[in-house]
Amino acid sequence: MIKEKNWNFIRGLDLGMVLAVVLLLGASLLILSTASINVMASDPYHYVKTQVVWIATGIVLAVIVAFTDYENYKKIGIWIYAFNIFLLLLVFAFGSEAKGAQRWIPITSTQSIQPSEFAKVLLIVTFASFLNEREGKLNNVKDFILPLLFVLPPTLLIFLQPDLGTAMVFGAIFIGMMFVAGANPIKFGAVIVGCIGAAIGAVALHLATNLPGPLKFLEGLPLPLKDYQINRFIAFLDPAKDTSGDGYHVIQSVWAIGSGGIWGKGYQQGTQAQYNFLPEHHTDFIFSVVGEEFGFIGTSILLFIFCILLLRMVTVATKSRDRYGVLIVSGVVAMIVFHVFINVGMASGIMPVTGIPLPFITSGGSSMWANMLAVGLVLSVSRRGERRMF
Repeated sequence: MIKEKNWNFIRGLDLGMVLAVVLLLGASLLILSTASINVMASDPYHYVKTQVVWIATGIVLAVIVAFTDYENYKKIGIWIYAFNIFLLLLVFAFGSEAKGAQRWIPITSTQSIQPSEFAKVLLIVTFASFLNEREGKLNNVKDFILPLLFVLPPTLLIFLQPDLGTAMVFGAIFIGMMFVAGANPIKFGAVIVGCIGAAIGAVALHLATNLPGPLKFLEGLPLPLKDYQINRFIAFLDPAKDTSGDGYHVIQSVWAIGSGGIWGKGYQQGTQAQYNFLPEHHTDFIFSVVGEEFGFIGTSILLFIFCILLLRMVTVATKSRDRYGVLIVSGVVAMIVFHVFINVGMASGIMPVTGIPLPFITSGGSSMWANMLAVGLVLSVSRRGERRMF
């Protein structure tokens, strides 16, 4: 009887996925123990200790969500969407400002939450329900308008904080889930390519200085972006032009990764991180610490674990009992893929600096909780998908 109960408790859980998450959480503590040791001199392991708290509470959240039938979220989708909007509006009313952005809501004198992190998971749940009702209705360009209008309000609220990086994550979730939902790949792909091209063209015109006479009026085209966001694009194109800001960050990050070689300099032996030449090395540029101290081998192992996690999630999607479950998992996969791609690309100098954290690794409570909630959603789909087989 006891054995049967134990089996029922774990039956349907994708153990490969669970193992990958556990390895990433363990890697987070190991990497933070070296990346943050010199950040707070009075308490060298402060960020490790707080990360332990975020991980422990995050596991509790993941377990609760995993053992709740995800179908329940579809029934109250409209209320979840409304709560998501309300949460993002609270930022403008009660949010605290830091580094030129108003993204956090204080909960104690020392701790705050970032609603935009949770907004990503709430969007996945509600957008999956929305797309589930539109099966076979995504064949033409005009069919893409309603899904876009569904995603636009929370995306704009995040963009206005301003938080361009998270707004881009919303875009990635939207694109990934639309393709999985059956959007015409040629027409939808053409729309996406056109939008990306238009965005790049707008930035180019904003930066243009020597256009021909007839086009002179387009120089300095105004953009709804802050100066620091424009500077990040400039630093991405030519880091040497900005040796004191984001360009400096990128240069130091690339040096850190390159200096690690094959095996790395060794645990707590990196110079860029340990001597604080590399800014934000426990948050935005934590991947650079992996490259410097653990080398190509360490970064490869970390990325391999991410690949295993994503492959197991895709497997869960293929076994889902319904389309709603597939869409939820696809949203989570799109979110994690985009986060990893942008964060690693940013640290390597092949993507602009956007402040997007590395999932499960970067120090931060809101990010950890959001990622663990997403894991719980996928495990919920896994448990109920497998039940069809018994």
